[in-house]
Amino acid sequence: MGAGVQQSDGGGRRRGRGRSRSRPMAEINVTPFVDVMLVLLIIFMVAAPLLTVGVPVELPKTAANSLPTDQEEPLTVTITADGVVQIQTTEVARGELVPKLRAIAAERDTDRVFLRADGAIPYAEVMQVMGALNAGGFSNVGLVTDTGGPTLDQPG
Repeated sequence: MGAGVQQSDGGGRRRGRGRSRSRPMAEINVTPFVDVMLVLLIIFMVAAPLLTVGVPVELPKTAANSLPTDQEEPLTVTITADGVVQIQTTEVARGELVPKLRAIAAERDTDRVFLRADGAIPYAEVMQVMGALNAGGFSNVGLVTDTGGPTLDQPG
């Protein structure tokens, strides 16, 4: 069943001193391809969790369920403990927030945005940023929290 080389000599005898000519196999060796693909799979599995947006913020804890995710990468606006506003990981001055949000909203399919605010930020500052999000064209604002907080449905 499958010899790797085919003889081109018809009679089985050698002619003169030269070697018999043989044709190479015309089959693809798949083993190196599979090896490379497995290495790439492992690299992407390790690197994928590192690609998420990560601004260090101490989020407040609630008992609410998480929101369903979309196909498009979510836009995240973060207010750090020192009051700095960031879109994804880029720091933005508060005066430039609404124009930048309008420009981003013009390019996006959805009007969903996630607002991450440090728990130490006053409520008024969070509401100012939410107003800027609304003025920038984002009316679907999700507040990001950590799970495991108080449920407030138990008698105290």
